[in-house]
Amino acid sequence: MPAPGANWDAPAWQLAETLRVNHFPWEDSGHRPNVQARALYDSEALYIHFRVEDQYVRAVAEKFQDSVCLDSCVEFFVSPLADSEAYFNFEVNCGGTMLLHRCPSPAEKTAGRATEDVSDADGATIQIAHSMPKIVDPEITEETTWTLEYRVPFALFTAYFGCPTPRRGDQWRANFYKCADATSHPHWGSWAPVETERPNFHQPAYFQPIAFA
Repeated sequence: MPAPGANWDAPAWQLAETLRVNHFPWEDSGHRPNVQARALYDSEALYIHFRVEDQYVRAVAEKFQDSVCLDSCVEFFVSPLADSEAYFNFEVNCGGTMLLHRCPSPAEKTAGRATEDVSDADGATIQIAHSMPKIVDPEITEETTWTLEYRVPFALFTAYFGCPTPRRGDQWRANFYKCADATSHPHWGSWAPVETERPNFHQPAYFQPIAFA
């Protein structure tokens, strides 16, 4: 795969299945953007790509591990272990700033394992490309389409979960999300439905299989 370029129409991405983040079950501002997501892989890395037909776009978080969910943000939560609901939460605002934790499974929580920040050094191994400027402030109120693409080395999953590099036929479990908590028009959407009373993306029980074809 080529390095990330945030080009939704790049030839390699035309081979990928397109998913839609179109479940908005919670009370919100009424703004529900059209969000598409794709995933591909090669022998070394996983690639994630989002395209968002948005409005009320804002991004002020600028450092790795800042609270990007307050901005115009897309998220990919993925569990690589067949026997555990432990997962990574890739949260990235439209300006390419990422938050990433290793989130423990319910069993790990019971055993006393806490959420772990991915280190700055490990975070730097992720390549990110984005169509919007790093900082978007004041908020853009016009209709705006933006794209975001990133490359995650499989070595990062091995380091934090002890899992091998996936092979064809393997399955992980995941969900894709869109949020914008502190914009003028907050909203919370998902690819796979999440049945909670309040917005809460940290629900590995609702993750769905994604297959390495």
